[in-house]
Formats: sequence, structure tokens, C-alpha cells
Amino acid sequence: MHPFNTLRTTAVPLHEEHVDTDQIIPAKYLTTVSRQGLGEGLFHAWRYKEDGTPDPDFVMNKPVYKDAEVLIAGINFGSGSSREHAVWALMDYGFRAVIAPSFADIFYSNSLKNGLLPVKVTTDQVEELFEWTTREPLVPLTVDLVSQTVTAPSGKQFEFPITPFRKDCLLRGLDDLGYLLEHSPQIDAFEEERRLMAAAL
Repeated sequence: MHPFNTLRTTAVPLHEEHVDTDQIIPAKYLTTVSRQGLGEGLFHAWRYKEDGTPDPDFVMNKPVYKDAEVLIAGINFGSGSSREHAVWALMDYGFRAVIAPSFADIFYSNSLKNGLLPVKVTTDQVEELFEWTTREPLVPLTVDLVSQTVTAPSGKQFEFPITPFRKDCLLRGLDDLGYLLEHSPQIDAFEEERRLMAAAL
């Protein structure tokens, strides 16, 4: 997992609320256990026409948003099924963070465990970011995990919450397994102590 510290990038304004995981990545892509290639199916029904060609009217297909690493969306992002593939698809496409007023609980947890930063700000702040990224699509914003702030193109800063444990893991690029392996010496010492105690009984 790549460490997340400060991200300065353009952002895609997805003016949609209650975006569910089936809209993020359709069920037909769930047969794979690989995280690679899922970006192709991200928002498939919106990105492509019936003949399979990209829909030029969909925001992500507009050239000005091509290299954006932040997605901005409306309330309740990531609702629906608990498929972890939704997070994988967003990351495989190139997104490092999603900014929204609220997230579905399981999606929020899956994001943190996989290195995608879910940024909760107010609805008014999201609307302001929508306005800026629509009007000035090539002007970057900054997501700073250390200070837990989003700096809008206007210079305004918006704070966002995150638990100390998940913040530490993201800053150091540790998933749950990586965190456990980091504590292997303490775990081994604990197990050895238990073994000796059991042998003494």
C-alpha cells in the first residue's frame, strides 16, 4: 500500500448523490480477485454508450479531468453492497481520495484499509468544491492528511475527521496485515510466554 501524505491534484466533480457500489463497479467485474484492470469498468454504465464507446458527455471522459486523482461526489457515496472491488476500481483508475459529505460505512472502512482516503466535509463545502472544479477544472486542490485539511483552489481550508489509527496506517502505507506484521516480535514474545506458562502447569 502506498503511503498517503499530501496530494495536490485536480479533481473530478461527480454531481451525483447516493452513488452505490454497483454504479461504481458493475457485478460482472466481480469474478476477478485481481485489483488490476478494474479501472476500466469504473462507472461503466455512465462512462460508455451502448456500443461501448466513451460517452463524451460524462464528466470523467472530458479531457480536462483526465489526470485528476480526487473524486468529489454527493451524500452517501458507496452505498449498496459491500464489494471491495468498488474501492479497487477507483484506485486502479487513479483516484487517491474521494471527497463527499457522507459515505456508506462499509465503503468508508474498505477505503481506509486499501489506501483510498475518504474525506468527509460538509455539503456546503462540497458544493463550493463542485463550483471551483467545474469553473476552473485545471486548478488543483490539496488534500493534506497530516493536517487533515482540504485546501480549495480559492485558498479556503476545510477540515476532515479520521481516526488516529487509520491516519497512522495511511501515512505509513500499512494495511491491516502490514500493521500486524510490524508487531510480529511482540506477538511472538506473547505466544512464547503463553507456551512457557502452559508448560509450567
